[in-house]
This record gives sequence, C-alpha cells and structure tokens, in this order.
Amino acid sequence: MGDVLAGFQTVWEFDTDSVLIRFERGIRTPKLLQTLGERRIPYEALSGVELTPGKRGTVVLRAVPRPGADPLMDAAGGQLKEAYDPYRLVLPAERETLADYYAEQIRAVLGPDAGIPAEAYLVTVPQAPLSFKAYDGKASFDGKAISFRWFWTGASSAKWKAGDQRFRIEELTGVEWRSPESRGSAGTAPKEGSAKGGSVAGGSAKDATAKDATAKDGTARNGTARNGTARNGTARNGTGKGSPKGDGHGHLRLLRRSAEDQPAGRPDQDPAAVVFGMGYGLVHQSLPFAAAVLEAIQVSAPVPCAEGAPSPARAAAPRRDPADIAERIRHLGELHTAGLLTDDEFSAKKAELLAEL
Repeated sequence: MGDVLAGFQTVWEFDTDSVLIRFERGIRTPKLLQTLGERRIPYEALSGVELTPGKRGTVVLRAVPRPGADPLMDAAGGQLKEAYDPYRLVLPAERETLADYYAEQIRAVLGPDAGIPAEAYLVTVPQAPLSFKAYDGKASFDGKAISFRWFWTGASSAKWKAGDQRFRIEELTGVEWRSPESRGSAGTAPKEGSAKGGSVAGGSAKDATAKDATAKDGTARNGTARNGTARNGTARNGTGKGSPKGDGHGHLRLLRRSAEDQPAGRPDQDPAAVVFGMGYGLVHQSLPFAAAVLEAIQVSAPVPCAEGAPSPARAAAPRRDPADIAERIRHLGELHTAGLLTDDEFSAKKAELLAEL
C-alpha cells in the first residue's frame, strides 16, 4: 500500500506484506506502548480488522491478531486494558471514511489461513537480556535461562529455603502471567479446574483467576492461617512482613516440564514464580519479559529423545560471586535465628551455597 495513517499516539505505515505500527513517546502514551516502540505486523499474523465507534468523537481501527501469532498477546491472555492494546488505532471521527478504506485494504490482503491459529509466532518481541523487579525478587532473562533472585524484604520463607532459582528454556513448557492490575491477592491459588497457565507457548489458556485464601479450615483463631497466610490472604515471609495487600497484584509463573502433572500452588510459595505488587512487576516490564520467554520456548522446543537414549546433560550453573554467597548465608543465618529454618535445613542450605564457590 505504501501509505501512512496517523492517529492519537500511534501511526500505521502500510507495506506490501506488513504494517509497521509506531508508538509516540509522550506522557499520554501508555508505558507498555512506549516500551514496545514499534512493531512490524505481517498480514499473515492477522485474522481480520475491525472499525468501531470510539469515545469522545473518535473511531477505532483495530487489527485482530491470529491466535498463536503474537507471543505478547498470548502472554497477555486477554488481560490488557484497551489503552494498552498495541493493535488499536484511535482516529478522529471525521476520518472514519479513510479508516474504513484502509480496513478494506487490509481485508483484501489477508490470506486463506487468516481464520486458523498460527503454528508459529510471526511477530517479534523485545529481545533478551531483559529483567524486572517483582515484589519478592528480581527476574532476569539472558536468552537461554530465566533467573529469580529473592529479595529479603518480600520473599516467603519457602522461597528462601529453596534459594535463588535458574530455569533453562528447555525445562519449560510455557508461562503464566497474571496482570499486576488484576483484582485479587498475590498469595492466592487458581480456581479449581482452571488452565495450568494464563498463557502458554503456542496459544493462550484460560485466565487463572484466584480465590481468597481464607478457608474456614485454614484460619487460626488469631486470624493467621495455619499455612502462614493471614486472614486477608496475604502471605507471611521470613521478615515477618506481609506480601502486598489489596487489589492490583499478579504474578509470573514458569511452567516446568517436570511439574506438568502437579497442581499449581500459591505463587508466593512457588520458587518458579515471582509475585507482583504496587510498583513491582508493572505491565510494561513484566509482559514483554513473559512474551520473550514464550517466544524462546517455542524456538527451543526440545526434540524427544529416542527410547532408551540418555537425556541431554544438564548445563552447569555459572559460578557465583563470593560476596553474593556470603550475603545469602547471612540471610539464612537470620532465618535460622528467627526459628524459620531448622538446624538441618540451615546446614544443608549453607553447604549448597558453599559448594557453588
């Protein structure tokens, strides 16, 4: 087409095989769109296009992505607010005729597979290295593995006992991302019968909606649940402080091949998950991270071993900084002093850390 259609905070540039969507940088542009910067969307990644009335004298032109074509939308799992949708172009109402013309042009170039889920991702996402701070730890992705490093002020004692985590892409089947702007507590578990992940490689699963962790049989008389959960569903951690309270909390959970048959537990207790909170794990930080991991999982899908053949050797973990090891041992000592670790647990974990030097 070779044309340009400019809307509010967004510009679409049409090419023969794709549309380049550019997002302006400014205080009115959502941070997620600023982070994305621009995205080239092949027409084969679309299933259709819609033109609908907008608010306050506007019209909205929206390209509809094919399921399985965009890891960002798969990771989002339908949780994005309209303003964050990278496929929306808002225009003044007087440009409706022009918008309708471009909608017809896009429909004309859609292929015969437009209504079929894509077999592989067709839209690129931000590339590694990527990292963000969650409430209870820092998540990092170097392109080959995801690392979780726990924060003393936010991580639960269960995560401290497990230690910092590193997951190779080959060990994962998908990602479960729950928006930090969703309602519910960070320390709650998915509803019974919900899908394993809010988002998985190759397509979106059902939203893993959380329940309140305040069951009668789990709440002690003093208002604290026997499993360490407060009456309002907030998790306790090694410092005695609670996990984030109130609305606006989600999580990022890595779905592991070794745990496919195991029920999903509470994210604040799961070493394969980081918990979001007010100001931690924001959409523009955690969602591109989740999308990049999904894309890497699909690209690196393991080839099944022949029957009787040995499994591939596990990659050796990188050697840690001695100062980091010393800091971790100090934290473990504080947990031990506080009575949150037994003598045997403290000794075993200390030995593991020293072995990494």
